[in-house]
Amino acid sequence: MLERLKNIGLSDNEAKVYMAMLELGPSPVVEIARKAEVNRPTAYVQIESLKKKGLISMLTKGKKHLFIAESPEQIEFIIEREKGELERKTEEFKKLLPDLMAAFNVSGQKPQVRFFEGKEGLIKLQDEFLKNKSKESITLSSADDVMNIFPGHPQKYTPRRVQRGIKSRLIYTSSKGPFLKSDPSLLREVRFISPEKMPFGLDVSIYDDIVSISNLKGAISGVIIRNQSIANSFRNLLNFIWNSAEEVK
Repeated sequence: MLERLKNIGLSDNEAKVYMAMLELGPSPVVEIARKAEVNRPTAYVQIESLKKKGLISMLTKGKKHLFIAESPEQIEFIIEREKGELERKTEEFKKLLPDLMAAFNVSGQKPQVRFFEGKEGLIKLQDEFLKNKSKESITLSSADDVMNIFPGHPQKYTPRRVQRGIKSRLIYTSSKGPFLKSDPSLLREVRFISPEKMPFGLDVSIYDDIVSISNLKGAISGVIIRNQSIANSFRNLLNFIWNSAEEVK
């Protein structure tokens, strides 16, 4: 029961105090604290919190202040109120987002850098790639290392890229040789470089004004650098490698 109350938004101590009050009926703080197995100061704090949520009321009997739990049905009203408040905040955020993005992008020539840690971080970095506005990219990648971390990468990620109409130019290294091929249906052109000629343990993608770098060995991590000048320089470098690499059809 306590866990279910916590799942709908009550803290651990709020749930204990509310359950104690449901069982006790109108009671002073000392009895509520004893029943809930918390100290009196904690009970006072939780009672005040529950009062603000509309789950507790107080009555005076002589010189004593007694507290009583409101009907559990009141929780449904609280959830509906919070749902409405969340919808209001969501709408306000949507209105505010363009201004926030303008402020985020107003830094001029100063590069914007974001870091991503671990495998989950690289998944988020891949999701950022799918926001590609130019609908084209060029990537230099260690296919062996990508497949080691994400064995199902081609089956899971490529359809998402294709669905968004993003064209990919991929330069890759692999100990397996040139196993990936150009495929118009997958919006993909491919070049291969032997790992003996160019040992490589990263995945570097250039799109829009962004350089996206994934470290695929050791401490897995990623970084996104947003700057037009830096992106153009990396794009020129990868174009040079592209023109020097073996075409795979």
